[in-house]
Amino acid sequence: MSKGIGGSTAAAELAALRPWQDQAPAISAAERTARLDRARQLMAAMGVNALLINAGASLHYFAGVSWGASERLVAMVLPLSGRPVLICPAFERGSLEAELLIDADLRLWQEDEDPYLLVVDALQEKGGHRLALDPQAAFAIYAGLKRTGASLEILDATSIIDGCRARKSAAELALMQQAKNMTLEVQRRAARILAPGITTGEVKYFIDQAHRAVGAGAGSTFCIVQFGQATAYPHGLPGEQRLQEGDMVLIDTGCRVQGYHSDITRTYVFGNATAEQQRIWDLEHEAQAAAFAALRPGAPCHAPDDAARAVLTKGGLGPDYRLPGLPHRTGHGIGLSIHEAPYLVRGDKTELAPGMCFSNEPMIVVPDRFGVRLEDHMYVTETGAAWFTQPQHSIDAPFG
Repeated sequence: MSKGIGGSTAAAELAALRPWQDQAPAISAAERTARLDRARQLMAAMGVNALLINAGASLHYFAGVSWGASERLVAMVLPLSGRPVLICPAFERGSLEAELLIDADLRLWQEDEDPYLLVVDALQEKGGHRLALDPQAAFAIYAGLKRTGASLEILDATSIIDGCRARKSAAELALMQQAKNMTLEVQRRAARILAPGITTGEVKYFIDQAHRAVGAGAGSTFCIVQFGQATAYPHGLPGEQRLQEGDMVLIDTGCRVQGYHSDITRTYVFGNATAEQQRIWDLEHEAQAAAFAALRPGAPCHAPDDAARAVLTKGGLGPDYRLPGLPHRTGHGIGLSIHEAPYLVRGDKTELAPGMCFSNEPMIVVPDRFGVRLEDHMYVTETGAAWFTQPQHSIDAPFG
């Protein structure tokens, strides 16, 4: 049997896990203040009077409130000067105050009241009518603002949000590092429980329990487990698969630490790899390394994607998005959202800058047979790139 694959049980591996000891510190109050200041600088450059952030990752980023969006408006109005305004259903006040990490003016609305009038009031108090709207806001929020009849000019706040969130601080990098270290350990343990006949569902359940055991209270944020032919589909096939000798195994999973994501994929063979499996795995490994080498400050975001595709084309795959080959972008940004701007994709000319964080996953698909995805995450430094986790060692010793 390949090194580190099989030979144990779910019960034994779970019993050996302990809560993570090397805890990254929380984001400080001073850093949250700096985030608001940065947003205001970008607002002034855009010529808007206020920024509206609805519940979701950006509200978490600015205010520490981790709620997801719902049909009830929960949002922050950030004016160019003065205290932010948090708009929230009145019955949620206690829950909001328990999470809120910035000094803000609370404005509450009852179920039979229009919360968008509170947004308009907050904006008009500052004498303005130009509002930058969170790009993740549902159309219902735009429509609700227009329905008030107020004279508002609503602009896209993408440049403000991305201008704040794209470049991670040292504190953010530390939280992401912890999350990725935890998931890599879970990946290592998951490989050890594999045995003939085990189902993808059993492995997913173990991974969720293992994430909880190392300290990810919500368990896995997502989990893809694929065996054999199912690995040829980037996000898998419905239904259960049972593991057989010679199957390619692809496991892609992650967790969160204080809201910051991990997302790591390992691909290996249960048993002995065929010559074709080994060749494709080697090309994938080389393409991942090429993308890493192309990640440097000042280069465009498409450079790592270009570099990965050049390796695959030279190896006889593709070209472009043709199969066998790479059917999607090489990587995505990551932070408080598992997929966030910017992206490592053809045509994206965004300039890479220190603190930007990305997945590196130039997956190879051999249609109807198997796929190989090696996914680790990396970030831009002042001089080049750095890995959060070291890439997979080999096809038959995935964890060294």
